[in-house]
Amino acid sequence: MSDEDLEDFEPDQDDLEKEDDEKETEEWEDYKKEGEEYSEEWMPTPLTEDMLKEGLSLLCKTGNGLAHAYVKLEVKERDLTDIYLLRSYIHLRYVDVSENHLTDLSPLNYLTHLLWLKADGNNLRSAQLNELPYLQVASFAHNQITDTEGISHPRLGSLDLKGNRIRRVTGLDPQKLLSLHTLELRGNQLESTLGINLPKLKNLYLVARWVRGWCREKGGVLGARMPGF
Repeated sequence: MSDEDLEDFEPDQDDLEKEDDEKETEEWEDYKKEGEEYSEEWMPTPLTEDMLKEGLSLLCKTGNGLAHAYVKLEVKERDLTDIYLLRSYIHLRYVDVSENHLTDLSPLNYLTHLLWLKADGNNLRSAQLNELPYLQVASFAHNQITDTEGISHPRLGSLDLKGNRIRRVTGLDPQKLLSLHTLELRGNQLESTLGINLPKLKNLYLVARWVRGWCREKGGVLGARMPGF
């Protein structure tokens, strides 16, 4: 091939996209293998009173304003497998339990004043919780979550589910998720955007080449512009 041929040569776009798809498929397979490794049994490490005391902060008024309580808790990277103790800390509003080995968040159902939750990097298979009336921000990134069922918090504005194992979006009820404006789903293996029909959604983050369908509603495309669509 001559120098002129090299200068004029442009790689076929289909070939480039195929290479990108193969690369992302390999990355997904690596991620699944990592998830299998993370699912191994861990030594039981329950949340203790001492850990709680270390992680509590932000003293605020509660109830009628005559009492005070700490409303923020950070217990990340503690190898926790159990947060049962949180059932009693009903005044918590901000909770960070990320980078542990949690498989169950049900004790958080008792925290009815919760505003902000971060549970990234655990071993969760579901983001399901009881309806929390004041929850506005929830992040469950980099777990092993396989569906979007059980998320029905009326004031939830931002939901992060990136880096999980979700193939289909189900259970996101537009009659309940009236405030959801940002939905992060990158790093999953989505087959379509069916199931995403949320009235206030402004920011939808997906991995383009893994999505075979695209939803349009009145007012335009749901979410941000994506290359190739």
